[in-house]
Amino acid sequence: MNQPEPERQAGSGHVSLRRPPFGNTASQHGPFAIRTLIVVGMVATVVLVCLFLWAVIDVLLLTFAGILFAIFLRSLSQGVYRYTPLREGWALVVVVLGLVALLGVGAWLLAPQVAEQGDRLIERLPRAVQQIKAQVEQYQWSRRLFAKVPEPEEMLPENADVLTGAIGVFSTTLGALANVVIILFVGLFLAIEPKLYTDGCLRLVPIGKRARAREVLYAAGGALQWWLVGKVVAMLVVGVLTALGLWLLEVELALTLGLIAALLTFIPNLGPVLALMPAVLLALMHSPTQALYVILLYLAIQTVESYVLTPLVQRRTVSLSPALTITAQVALGVLLGGLGLVLATPLTILLLVLIQMLYIEDTLGDSVKVPGQ
Repeated sequence: MNQPEPERQAGSGHVSLRRPPFGNTASQHGPFAIRTLIVVGMVATVVLVCLFLWAVIDVLLLTFAGILFAIFLRSLSQGVYRYTPLREGWALVVVVLGLVALLGVGAWLLAPQVAEQGDRLIERLPRAVQQIKAQVEQYQWSRRLFAKVPEPEEMLPENADVLTGAIGVFSTTLGALANVVIILFVGLFLAIEPKLYTDGCLRLVPIGKRARAREVLYAAGGALQWWLVGKVVAMLVVGVLTALGLWLLEVELALTLGLIAALLTFIPNLGPVLALMPAVLLALMHSPTQALYVILLYLAIQTVESYVLTPLVQRRTVSLSPALTITAQVALGVLLGGLGLVLATPLTILLLVLIQMLYIEDTLGDSVKVPGQ
């Protein structure tokens, strides 16, 4: 308790008691209350921003995929611009028209065969699984294992019907096509006038930091560019070698399996494993020896891709360890779904560039090799 402060009046021997004014106590607590409100406001703002970003995470992922497509188009147009007398804008037009023509010719030549083989693949994969299951069930331990696994029909809801399944497949397909269209248009507009968007992003940075922000932005773009070019080359090589090798091994549906292997090569580590499964299942329907040859073929192709193509083409990008890549893929796949799994590697590259340049170099003062340059 605050004791009254004695005060002696001038010219007299009397002592009066004076209590401290009430306003002084309030003024002592005023700054603390203001600081508390500021902290609470900052925390609330951060929480609201995080919730907003989580609500629009699909849009952000599609935008990032569009940025990757724009980087791919700019990489090709820069090559045309460097080795031809065309201006940069016309080089981009030539690249876009060339890609459209290439896709058109490829669809005209290969689409009927791929569509037919795709239908046969969908038809034969369940039969291959049933055949392998029948062979494995010859052993007692496997019969006990399969007895605990429910049949596919039992895993479906009781009210599930053909119409519901058809509507689900249609909506999924329509959503995937819409996402592809969004990625293509976003990438095309970004590739046409990239300076407009980069300058707009840099205006959000303080003037004194814009030069460094531009350097970091270009370094991240260079790292993603080299990774993307290397991945596209790897996809082409893996697809051709897989289709040719399966054709030489007399495995059915070699063209479709090669296309699947090429597309799944975009996903490091996990993609080749997913591409191997249908090829091995179809080969097991013929003989275990053919399945062994298929496994050896995929291992040889992945060895060439991992130790020859990737180090050669991506020597100027960020080096990712397999453990870090798999961890990022699993984490983003669980949190964000299929699109997060597909974009896990380029997102990790972008994050590592930001950490190296903004934290290790700028904050810690340690020198780093700027990727992509």
